[in-house]
Amino acid sequence: MATLIVPEHFSHVEDAEALRKACKGWRTDEKAIISILGHRNATQRKQIRQAYEELYQEDLVKRLESELTGNFERAIYRWILDPADRDAVLANVAIKKAESKFHVIIELSCITSPEELLAVRRAYQSRYKRSLEEDVAAHTTGDLRKFLVGLVTTYRYDGHEINEKLAKSEAAILHEAIKDKTFNHEEVIRILTTRSKAQLKASFNRYRDEHGKSITKKLLYDPANVLQNALRTAIRCIDDPKKYYEKVLRDAIKRTGSDEDDLTRVIVSRAEKDLRELKELYHNRNSVALDHAVAKETSGDYKAFLLTLLGKQD
Repeated sequence: MATLIVPEHFSHVEDAEALRKACKGWRTDEKAIISILGHRNATQRKQIRQAYEELYQEDLVKRLESELTGNFERAIYRWILDPADRDAVLANVAIKKAESKFHVIIELSCITSPEELLAVRRAYQSRYKRSLEEDVAAHTTGDLRKFLVGLVTTYRYDGHEINEKLAKSEAAILHEAIKDKTFNHEEVIRILTTRSKAQLKASFNRYRDEHGKSITKKLLYDPANVLQNALRTAIRCIDDPKKYYEKVLRDAIKRTGSDEDDLTRVIVSRAEKDLRELKELYHNRNSVALDHAVAKETSGDYKAFLLTLLGKQD
């Protein structure tokens, strides 16, 4: 469930006017911006952007970019965009950082639905005048390139049907590749980039049943093997997205000064989807509320905005 709190009554024209007022004058009214945008869903935010442009012949996104700074500006910028456009921006930022942020590309490819991923690819082309797969290929090499391009170009079957015989045979293929450390095996890349999520989960379950441990317990993180880590990330994203995101949040908060990129990305992208469940999972695993952890590691308007998306009442 979402954590976003949306008011019963909403006027996109009144919101556009209030945002104009917040951005005019000698000092920007950040609290007003948070109180409006932090309580509007994607459809409402789009209506506000359109109303603002019609009223003032000005792009609201660009105006906010010019008025705000730092982590708060980046968080607002990601929030106010349409979801597919936001994901396109996140992908582009990740691509520029190459292998250090490949997990963002894997998230987009493995957690979004096939239609959502297609929308991201279209948004990416519209915004950057290049294809997502073109830029992924240009910034990676070798087996990692093959794997990531395969992920971003796939259109997985999105149904629930599974083939148990296929799950058994492909679990065996994955087991042999992990045992022999042949992570660049063509069959491994084919399986992870083309099979439906339901079929892959069936294979992962078969793997656990036959070998006594989950596949991610066998396929451990190795800082020296980027492809191995990419495969592991994809498996975790497909097998249990909520556990994956909880770990991203935990790691982001634990890093010195917190990792604002990861923290912002998860909260902004999940606030309208399943952030309530992520909060519960975080609390169960860390014995501290996610709101408290975020409040401790952030400050100012950035802190206030993230807490608003986490469901804090004004």
